Amino acid sequence: MRKKIVAGNWKMNKTLDEGLALASEVIAMVKAEVKNNAQAVLCTPFISLYSVGKLAEGSPVAVGAQNCYDKESGAYTGEISVSMLKSIGTKYVILGHSERREYFAETNALLAAKVTAVLKAGLTPIFCCGETLAQREKGIHIDFVNSQLTESLFLLSEEDFKKVVIAYEPIWAIGTGVTASKEQAQEMHEKIRTHLASKYGKAVAEETSILYGGSCKPDNAQELFACKDIDGGLIGGASLKARDFVDILKSF
Repeated sequence: MRKKIVAGNWKMNKTLDEGLALASEVIAMVKAEVKNNAQAVLCTPFISLYSVGKLAEGSPVAVGAQNCYDKESGAYTGEISVSMLKSIGTKYVILGHSERREYFAETNALLAAKVTAVLKAGLTPIFCCGETLAQREKGIHIDFVNSQLTESLFLLSEEDFKKVVIAYEPIWAIGTGVTASKEQAQEMHEKIRTHLASKYGKAVAEETSILYGGSCKPDNAQELFACKDIDGGLIGGASLKARDFVDILKSF
């Protein structure tokens, strides 16, 4: 059975004190209210990872990073290695978010190296893929997303691929307040699963968790999560409010 996951991506928000306050509230609410088996993940800025991880110890909430570098160590000023993340209890790493691709020119080849590094360390990559509005309007969105998956993930062995979580993020629906309809979201998740099956077989594809990452909110999470190929969400703005994030987590 596919794992249900709701991962909050705080992006570049919250000071250390603000982040600890938010994480404390989320953890308490998850413990008190969430009765399903969905995994909650808080993907915080690097400055908060250790402290939030300590708060989350022994709770149902896991901690994730928003990025990492593919090299183990060395003269890479400003970068964070996977071993550093692992040493403080980080369990998940977001890779290939559209903002990283756009603002920092991350390529599919670089992301393939990052995925490999994360898996080698025993952490779980949340691999992001998705198209722009222009690509969707041209009708090339499915081929474009498939190429992201092929170039960054299809070098993995079946054993390693089974440890990857996919997050589909329609770039045109991130931070815009626009959400893909449940039909649009389900169609893309189904197309992604079909493409994964073309490489790793239907059984593996059916066990791969695919999250929706486009302006998911408490008022649309339930209908999105009811779609047969949507296994949770990668949550941006709504993850900065404990009540909203936990309500999304309760939407299964």
